[in-house]
Amino acid sequence: MAGFSELIKNFDKTRDYVRDFFIYGYKVRGDFNKKSARTYDDEKRRVESWLGEHLVYDDSVRGKQVAISVDSAHITENPLYQAFYTRSFTENDVRMHFLTLDILCDGEEHTAGELCSLLGEAFGFSPEEQTLRLKLKEYAEEGIVLSRKQGKSVLYRLSPDLAENILDSEGMYDMVKFFSEAAVFGVAGNSILRLTEQKNEHFCIKHNYIVHVLEDEVMLIITEAMAQHRLLTVGSFKNDVTHNVLPMQVITSVQTGRRFLAAYSPGGDKYMTFRLDYMPRPKAGAVFDNYDEIKTRYDELCARSFGVSFAETKDVEPLVIVIYADEVKEQYIIDRLKREKRCGTLEKTGENEFTLTLDICDPTEAMKWVKTFIGRIKRLEGGTESLRKRFYSDIKRMYEMYGGDDDEDIQ
Repeated sequence: MAGFSELIKNFDKTRDYVRDFFIYGYKVRGDFNKKSARTYDDEKRRVESWLGEHLVYDDSVRGKQVAISVDSAHITENPLYQAFYTRSFTENDVRMHFLTLDILCDGEEHTAGELCSLLGEAFGFSPEEQTLRLKLKEYAEEGIVLSRKQGKSVLYRLSPDLAENILDSEGMYDMVKFFSEAAVFGVAGNSILRLTEQKNEHFCIKHNYIVHVLEDEVMLIITEAMAQHRLLTVGSFKNDVTHNVLPMQVITSVQTGRRFLAAYSPGGDKYMTFRLDYMPRPKAGAVFDNYDEIKTRYDELCARSFGVSFAETKDVEPLVIVIYADEVKEQYIIDRLKREKRCGTLEKTGENEFTLTLDICDPTEAMKWVKTFIGRIKRLEGGTESLRKRFYSDIKRMYEMYGGDDDEDIQ
């Protein structure tokens, strides 16, 4: 029977588990139906070994709930980085890695065949030449080794670029420390700090969405496909449906911090969005020939998008909201309208009266924000007929719930 190990082979499985059980915290042991209860215990122990000091436990009617509790303003390192340092390797992988790099430390160039011979002579270790060649190709892509072709042979030598040399100039370590927490792919900066035995002791971020680090592998594939104008096959942990799309942009919600991939679907000739936290690792496909035209259409839609919806709804009129605000006592309301209107236009149309016009693709997307001004909305026009009916129906229901009858005492 296999024993418990803190190391992992499949990061997607761990990412799925950490998200549902430890970050959103809406699942308990009884909801774990993918495998046995023992698998749940092993997964839980593994994450606890990474995040023990940052976990809280709560007994609910559904069972014990475990969640991450972190005040990002008081931590200097994202605890979820630890998940990237627990990858499992076979014994041969580890041996081949260190022994090969040891031989390459001589500074000379070697072919894969020569390295196989040297490994056997020096260490009694003889990997298959094709296996070593594939590993060297991977190292060349990562910048660990340098390669050049000589006739039909490929020569490899160890790269002279060391983190210590690159970061030797003044201020470079501070730069890496800052971006190890502040930017996408911060795990790369964190890895450099660990390699050079440095720590970020300067920078804390008040509103730091630490969960983004679990999406970094997905982000890397997306950004590479965007740069190369390649199609992507994307799916969701929630279902087995996949889409073949052309990535346009990664957009972030300023309210929730969730990140979305905005993409064009050639099959449906429409633009769609996909949540990154529910996206397994996508697969890159062929280069898309008509990229410029699709990108131009996307930019035009962005100028008329209130959020992450790019639905080009038919029979849509500009949404017009007339709002009351006392110009003397309630300047903060006017300031908020100016600050949060996004692609809308705001104008003063009367004494203490301001009209906001939203000429957007999907007016429904703006309604949650519009409803935060209930009690100040004098009129709502445009949009779609169903939107207006829904709005006035909601107001009527609220009055029935909270307005009371004329002869009813307030309880």
